[in-house]
Amino acid sequence: MNKPIIFSIDDDQQVLRAISRDLKSQYSAEYKIISTTSANEALEALTDLKNSSDTVALFLVDQRMPEMEGVDFLQKAIKIYPDAKRVLLTAYSDTVAAIKAINDVQLDYYLMKPWNPPEEKLYPVISDLLDDWQSHYTPDFKGIKVIGYQFSPKSHEIKDYLAGNLIPYRWFDIENNPEAKTLLEVNKFSNSDLPFIIYEDGTNACKPTIRQIADKAGLNPQITNEIYDVVIIGAGPAGLAAAVYGSSEGLKTLLIERRAPGGQAGTSSRIENYLGFPAGLSGSDLTRRAVSQAARLGAEFLSPHEVNEIKLKDGYKTIILDDGPEIVSRAVVITTGVDYRKLEVKGIENYTGAGIYYGAATTEASACKGKDVFVIGGGNSAGQAAMYLSKFAQKVNIIIRRDDLTATMSAYLITQIGLTPNIEVLSNTEILEASGHNCLENLLLVNVKTQQQTTHAASALYIFIGAKPYTGWIKLDIIKNSKEFIETGRDLAAYDSFQKVWKLKRDPYLLETSCAGVFAAGDVRAGAMNRVASAVGEGSMAISFVHKYLAEV
Repeated sequence: MNKPIIFSIDDDQQVLRAISRDLKSQYSAEYKIISTTSANEALEALTDLKNSSDTVALFLVDQRMPEMEGVDFLQKAIKIYPDAKRVLLTAYSDTVAAIKAINDVQLDYYLMKPWNPPEEKLYPVISDLLDDWQSHYTPDFKGIKVIGYQFSPKSHEIKDYLAGNLIPYRWFDIENNPEAKTLLEVNKFSNSDLPFIIYEDGTNACKPTIRQIADKAGLNPQITNEIYDVVIIGAGPAGLAAAVYGSSEGLKTLLIERRAPGGQAGTSSRIENYLGFPAGLSGSDLTRRAVSQAARLGAEFLSPHEVNEIKLKDGYKTIILDDGPEIVSRAVVITTGVDYRKLEVKGIENYTGAGIYYGAATTEASACKGKDVFVIGGGNSAGQAAMYLSKFAQKVNIIIRRDDLTATMSAYLITQIGLTPNIEVLSNTEILEASGHNCLENLLLVNVKTQQQTTHAASALYIFIGAKPYTGWIKLDIIKNSKEFIETGRDLAAYDSFQKVWKLKRDPYLLETSCAGVFAAGDVRAGAMNRVASAVGEGSMAISFVHKYLAEV
């Protein structure tokens, strides 16, 4: 953490040197001393300091300066650092102005020049003011700051990306946080420039793209190998496991992710049936551990990048990205997982990212404090989200079409939901319409048995209505079933087209697709169990088949 700052400004070089010398002699161990002869230069520096999360503890300013008077400087400076202590350096003739400044800028003290000896006339005053400042001081957050509207899809996209990639950030709601307005004004931007982001180094950008944020955060490294042994497409549990095992066994391994690591499991607030964690763990915690483990073992990670196509040439696989260089690999493991199915109901699309979210969207949970929210879906993901949201919301309503949750949700979650007083299950219910002004405000529900319709105030809706595989980008002769899941292993023989595309004498390995050397694991694969543990197992197992394949070629 950076030291708090004592900022002194005086146009007289001799006076400035003297005050800087005395301040450094007494306070340099705990404070950073900054001095300048220019009031305008000081104001410019304050913007950079604010963006870098540096804190000014005390201003010591000369009253008579050619660029502007000390009082005028303090009036501008305290808009940026309202909690800083204010001391005016004055001559005897400036006493009237100093007294007036007590009211104009809530001056804490005016100090007569000269202040010799400092042990009697300077240090007691400054020390007393700094002690008072320290008693109310809370260190500023050191990291990325995001300023925007709470119900802005673009703001949600940025928060979701940062949270998903485990990048610390602080959210500033422009409508409810005065500090947000200060940061915007200091940097000379307006509300039309939102969302606005300030990086840890103090640089900033308005309406940045996810790719720009990734580049700035160092998450978009350059390709280091001309040819990889294995490229893994998708960084869910299966992909992360494949990256860990591939890199640990000496393979040149590259992991490509289009959004954030962890997949749908990474957004889970609590996974309680994963082996070895009796108290459960969050999806983000599991993701953080896996990413760190893969990186330590030598795996490379490229995100956010989408793969548009895989091409075959002379036994090598060329991965075509949405932009950037083509990547050549000897083997490929597809672990792209699934996307949430869209809820095709009137009004849903209008408020997606503005009160309506697909998946857990844990970044928005704190905005639900004391409000009524809805979760639609009866699976484990919906149950885990409801339990997490119950810590914030006044009431959580789970919407399901069935009579109860027993057929779709694990018993431990059903028990927890039943014991949580602010969760209610709305059975035999569907959503007819979502409505509101700038964000979701109401849901029109219908009981599918009685056809009775009711309107409910809703601050948020979280959608978990099943998933579809993310395989639409695949253009190779890779066989998929009627639901677009990738077929592998012995199940390929059931398709008439298999013999047309498979030209090897051996049968496909258990997790191998109809394209030799291209494997599939996790939820994207037909017949997968849709559990974190099974995805991790398949990702690990895929690497053993990669070794067998590489031994052949």
